[in-house]
Amino acid sequence: MRGWLFLSLVCVGSLFAVTGMRQFFIEPLATSSSNGIWFLIQVLPLLLALPGALKSELSSMFMLCLISSLYFIHAVLVISDDRLFLAATVELLFALGLGISSAVFVRKRREHDAASPEPLEEKKR
Repeated sequence: MRGWLFLSLVCVGSLFAVTGMRQFFIEPLATSSSNGIWFLIQVLPLLLALPGALKSELSSMFMLCLISSLYFIHAVLVISDDRLFLAATVELLFALGLGISSAVFVRKRREHDAASPEPLEEKKR
């Protein structure tokens, strides 16, 4: 499970990097403050799920799986633009990697939790 968690976190960091490169270097807006605000809006879904993912929480990993679809859809929409082709391809690969690795992590974690015996005190609750 730790490998899938690591792969998910690598994909999250890579999506931060690709989004930042695209926003600040490939197609920046007119002012630096508008670039910063737009970048923050774009990475906010990842930022909200990241603290729980660092703690290996099941719900946060499931949310990362859902959030990856936003980046996948964005990459598919802009991949036809010649200037953004490379950035969109990289974003597409990391979004797919995040979706698959977080989904596998959730599945493995649920299987592990179902197989491990619960203490008697927790069953009474």
